[in-house]
Amino acid sequence: MQVSASTRFLGRSAAQIAASVATPLVRAADAAVVDTVTDSDAFDRLEGEWNDAVERAGVPHPFLRHEWLRTWWDCFGAGRALHIVVVRSNGRIIAIAPLLRERTSMCGVPVRRLRLMHNDHTPRADFIVAEHPARAYRAIWNAIVETNGTWDVLLLGQLRSESKTREVFARLAEADSRAIGVWRSSDSPYLALTGTWEQYFGSLPAKFRSNVRNRISRLNRIGELTLESIGHEGDIEQALSDAVRLEASGWKRRGGTAIASDEAVHRFYTQLAHRAAARGWLRLLFLTVGGRRIATSYSLSYQGRLFLVKTGYDPEFETCSPFKVLTYFAAKRAFEEGLGEVDFLGDTEPWKREWTSSARSHEWLYVYAKNSRARLVHALKLRILPALHAFVSHLT
Repeated sequence: MQVSASTRFLGRSAAQIAASVATPLVRAADAAVVDTVTDSDAFDRLEGEWNDAVERAGVPHPFLRHEWLRTWWDCFGAGRALHIVVVRSNGRIIAIAPLLRERTSMCGVPVRRLRLMHNDHTPRADFIVAEHPARAYRAIWNAIVETNGTWDVLLLGQLRSESKTREVFARLAEADSRAIGVWRSSDSPYLALTGTWEQYFGSLPAKFRSNVRNRISRLNRIGELTLESIGHEGDIEQALSDAVRLEASGWKRRGGTAIASDEAVHRFYTQLAHRAAARGWLRLLFLTVGGRRIATSYSLSYQGRLFLVKTGYDPEFETCSPFKVLTYFAAKRAFEEGLGEVDFLGDTEPWKREWTSSARSHEWLYVYAKNSRARLVHALKLRILPALHAFVSHLT
């Protein structure tokens, strides 16, 4: 494989490499070979190997697949540089760290940051580790440390709290006398589908069940209720347009968070819809009343899980709680289709907690370089600014 920039080493420290001249620690055939991919064309060519590694790693969501990250890079990569660390053993990928480089500001200080590909439209992120985790993590760590003079902060954001990456990299950083910081991110509710729909719905509070039934009855008086699901490539143009329109409900448009509010965001969800449809994952769900689409969930169905990525409804029907009704029908259908989970993604919100008490927590791990700028940012972020905020809060 040709890449625009490449660093190759045995995934060991300098002392270990020197010692291995006399007594090899790892058989040559088992040595980890690391490529640092910085070119978009080289990133494209990795698709088959990349997705094979994702599948071998047992990643239960689509957010680390090549299709997702390539779409993300196409739409949000402007002003940034790829820095994808690929680890191979015996010619096969055993791990990938989908990183990028950027110049930004932290606590008012300009910094050079190395981080995972993610933003507000990335439910979760991580390294992809398919085999030999100890060797793979050490190889990635060594590759990052070798470029130490080119970054001030390493940010591994939106990791699951129980992520092996978060645990191992915190340990490696501390062993190397590097300052770290951990920031608690979102708790994302999910519903594990066990038993039957009737058993599950019957277990919810009686008041909530009555409320849902009342909303269904109210909408049925307007017109026939149906749950529509669009996923085929040839059917998505109008459906995608309607989903974007409904997702831009009043408060989202006013707050500038709707898909339609930002060209790059709109392009991301449009390109993703086509790529997901081509692979059979796309589920553009609509609640219709009398044939009119009044609520939507831009969803993905992947490995037995339904992911509710973006949601919205027509504010004209707000008093009928159209998205609550859509969730009712979507969860019911997920049970009927034999899916194992509905993942609500995003932050914990009251409407999600009405359906489930289970949630997955996420964290961001910061690793700071050994330079004065990194030490200043670390002190500001973890000590000085929190102390200042606490002091101001005490005064008020």
